[in-house]
Amino acid sequence: MLKHRGFPGRLAGTDYHFTLRRFNPRGVTALTRRERFRDRKPADRRADLAFVKALWEHFGDQPFERGNLDAGRLSWLFGREVLPATDPFDPASYESLLVIDERVARASFPEAFEE
Repeated sequence: MLKHRGFPGRLAGTDYHFTLRRFNPRGVTALTRRERFRDRKPADRRADLAFVKALWEHFGDQPFERGNLDAGRLSWLFGREVLPATDPFDPASYESLLVIDERVARASFPEAFEE
């Protein structure tokens, strides 16, 4: 499992994790598309925004390996702002490649792209 050095481990002051500390011995959690409803808690929305901003700052528009990025946090973005970069795509692999859909991410989280 690739560890993304320099990537924030969590949203400061919260328990919203962005990365895993170690390999899961029971197996890899698969990425699934989770629906984001309008009534989500403000803290959840802040975590999504911070995660998108960290992804963009770290990877930009280039494909990146899933590695130690948290599956739960990725799943809130998967299928919209974060897409598979290869076909076929294995959602249950730490080596799978992802890419940010910049157009969708900018529309969903414009604050993440402000300088």
